[in-house]
Amino acid sequence: MTEPAQSPRPDRKVDPVVDAAADGDGKGIYWVLRNVLVGPPVKRLFRPIVEGIENVPTEGAAIIASNHLSYADWIFMPLALRRRVTFVAKSDYFTGAGIKGRFQRGFFKGTGQVPIDRSGGSASEGAMRAGMKVLERGDLFGIYPEGTRSHDGRLYKGRTGVARLALEAKVPVIPCGVIGTDVVAPPGKVVASFASPTVKFGEPLDFSRYEGMESDRLILRAVTDEIMYKIMELSGQEYLDMYATKAKALEGRATTGAPKKVRKTDT
Repeated sequence: MTEPAQSPRPDRKVDPVVDAAADGDGKGIYWVLRNVLVGPPVKRLFRPIVEGIENVPTEGAAIIASNHLSYADWIFMPLALRRRVTFVAKSDYFTGAGIKGRFQRGFFKGTGQVPIDRSGGSASEGAMRAGMKVLERGDLFGIYPEGTRSHDGRLYKGRTGVARLALEAKVPVIPCGVIGTDVVAPPGKVVASFASPTVKFGEPLDFSRYEGMESDRLILRAVTDEIMYKIMELSGQEYLDMYATKAKALEGRATTGAPKKVRKTDT
């Protein structure tokens, strides 16, 4: 895939906050965090293991698609790379007040996070627009296809946004498997163990054979499933063909004894 990323479709709405955040600001902050304040102590304490780093291009646009076990994923995976990886994050992290709020905004912006309001129906479109802007300038865009953290360590069905972004931008997808971050920082814990997590990068996936088919739902599902299969091979997780959000809801209803609701899900 040697063609440059396409420009966003003209019918997309403009969000000044998302667009400004996706323009690559905060690189100076990122350098300080990675090389001085956060990177060295984290590597010294946890001694993360990195495999397949040669599969990540040293230049040019690419999507890094990873499993998601812990909030610590977005610390250990980017630290494995010399290039900055831009993600989307909850807009709440960018709206705090006072000294803490300013520090939090600077930290998330500096580490490559883009604010997305997940309370409305435009969250996925905002993530797509942010991803396109990042890829247009030749950078790395990180995405968790499951859409949320795994609550039980299994790998869940991927959302097709990663496929649509890869086909529209005409860029390769680098599958990534993160292992052990749920031991280091399980839900509700900042740090529970100083175990060494592992970050594995797979070979780039080329989907140029599907050029022009980004509106075909079956193609998007096939591409997404191929990406999730590669992530499964890297992470060694058990795969469940169900969205993580649905699995959490079913588990919650089983715990409370509430009746199950049957509804149509996305492909």
